[in-house]
Amino acid sequence: MSSDLQLGGAPLTLKPNRRARRLRLRVDARTRSLTLTVPPGVSRRRALEWAAGHADWAAQSIGAIAESVAIVPGATLPLFGELHRIDAVGGARRVTRIEDRVAVGGPAEGLEARVLRWLKAEALTLLSRETQEFAAKAGVSVASVAVGDPRSRWGSCASDGRIRYSWRLIMAPDFVRRATVAHEVAHRVHMDHSPRFHATVRELLGDDPAPARAWLRREGGALHRIGAGR
Repeated sequence: MSSDLQLGGAPLTLKPNRRARRLRLRVDARTRSLTLTVPPGVSRRRALEWAAGHADWAAQSIGAIAESVAIVPGATLPLFGELHRIDAVGGARRVTRIEDRVAVGGPAEGLEARVLRWLKAEALTLLSRETQEFAAKAGVSVASVAVGDPRSRWGSCASDGRIRYSWRLIMAPDFVRRATVAHEVAHRVHMDHSPRFHATVRELLGDDPAPARAWLRREGGALHRIGAGR
């Protein structure tokens, strides 16, 4: 049901969803594209007619998206919620955090790729450690921990205990990252979003997770634009 469609000057993808109850138009800030979720019983023609009525909104939303942020010498990169300057230092192809700097060795070519690989590795190490910390507190096991770059979620927990996070959480403040980890580990206790689940999240975190969720809604889009060209 997908094709080379446009809406408001941006690529549009139709996505059938058997669980959807209504048509829904979503903007992907990273790719500057649109996804139209189509529930059962709604024809392609009707879905496109509905979307056409939102063309002005789509154009304005796409136009409001800032350009992707390249990782280059002299630029700043958030780590743990604090800005760090990217410094090209030559020498071996190492990437090192030094106080408020990220020192990057090797040639200028490929610098962004090296930093992204380093960020993903650091994220996996930190998120794995914090996942085990909360899992021990909850008295549950975790089958595996991995990182990726999903567009619509910051973490996920499968019923078999596999937990996956967005590596971009390493750029968010500590309280945001830890709240996300507590959320996913709590799914090892309750595979739902019931009041008991939310109580478990709060108990594991030892704090209210609402400010972390608000931060991600407000600032998460900016994290997705960093290195988004790769």
